[in-house]
Amino acid sequence: MVQLSYVIEFVGDMERAVKFYRDVVGLPLKFQSVGWSEFSTGDTTLGLHPASEKNTAGKVEIGLNVPDLHNFYDEMRAKGVKFPMPPKMQDFGGMLAQFEDSEGAYVSVSGK
Repeated sequence: MVQLSYVIEFVGDMERAVKFYRDVVGLPLKFQSVGWSEFSTGDTTLGLHPASEKNTAGKVEIGLNVPDLHNFYDEMRAKGVKFPMPPKMQDFGGMLAQFEDSEGAYVSVSGK
């Protein structure tokens, strides 16, 4: 089953963004670092990632989780879905791919 597992906001100032979501909005902080911070929000995680030239501050990206990433990749490609990043092992140890949705937004997808 495909599940929405996280929403990522790209931020220009990690400390400021963490303080906003923790102290103003009231989300419980799960983890904080300069390169990635997470908030506990039930089944879906809010992740903050440093902005870059490719992903400017304020941009939001969704992330899905699937049981079998390679199978999902094959099925979606057969349906004409474009993958700017095919499944590959990431530095954090998980498998990740990225596809383009119908509006041109990138969607990350993780799985085994």
